[in-house]
Amino acid sequence: MTAEPYLFRLGDRLSAGLSERDAEWRERQIAFLCRQQHPDGGFRGRDVESDLYYTSFAIRGLGLLSALDRADTAALAGYLGRQTEMHVSVVDLVSWLYSALMLQLHTGIDVLAQAPPDWPDRLAQLLETFRTQDGGYAKTHAGAAGSTYHSFLVALCYELIGRQAPQPDRLRQFVLDRHREDGGFVEIAPMQRSGTNPTAAAVALLQMLGGVPATVREDVRGFLQEVRGAEGGFQANTRVPFADSLSTFTGLLSALDLELDDTFDRARVAAFIDSLARPDGGYRGAAWDEVPDVEYSFYALGVLGLLGPRRST
Repeated sequence: MTAEPYLFRLGDRLSAGLSERDAEWRERQIAFLCRQQHPDGGFRGRDVESDLYYTSFAIRGLGLLSALDRADTAALAGYLGRQTEMHVSVVDLVSWLYSALMLQLHTGIDVLAQAPPDWPDRLAQLLETFRTQDGGYAKTHAGAAGSTYHSFLVALCYELIGRQAPQPDRLRQFVLDRHREDGGFVEIAPMQRSGTNPTAAAVALLQMLGGVPATVREDVRGFLQEVRGAEGGFQANTRVPFADSLSTFTGLLSALDLELDDTFDRARVAAFIDSLARPDGGYRGAAWDEVPDVEYSFYALGVLGLLGPRRST
């Protein structure tokens, strides 16, 4: 495979969308993200300890703002180099690999410099240990059923090493089997009520595997119209009575990629995200949330990037 990986294409797209935001706003967000870095090089989430998952979101956020060099990159490289347990879950694997590649891309620091030459082959073998009988991939080695979201993450990992997941037709059918009557997709087979985030993962994965069928596209349109929140963003599912920045990002991304402009209102989405901003930088996850963190801040930046250039604060 020679195409640029999905995550890098998405990062470029979001960064371009933020390019005309004013300097004061950018500085607030950069400063917030940098304040979350610990002396050990990692970034924290809501707990006080450094965490690989949140570190990856901090790296992604700083990357969108072309400011990864504002962090302590030497300490960050050391932190990533010490992460030896990332093989236990798909989330940790993609968090570590993407972080390492982003660090190399933006700073030239190669965390993989001492890795054996066949590390991509070893990683591919490791990824297949997460494969399940239903054709998808599970969150951990102990998982018996495939997960829509984690199957998407595995496909992302394969792209990052220049490959495609084995048996793509089987993986595509796995995703289509998680399509439900409400128009969206579920996370695991027994579920009947679709979610915004597994639907977005399914849409993205189907695009990676050849495209979204026209009938599925129309079904997703109906689902996204159902999960529009009163605040202007998207809800996690039809039973959750409020919008959040994660679901708004994933729902908006699916809507834009499938050209479903009638499922959202740009001005209302922007106003919802603006309502979650903190004066000194960072974004909360939803109206009920009190504390900003790097993950929800990334999703807020992502939504604003998807909405396009904007000069006001």
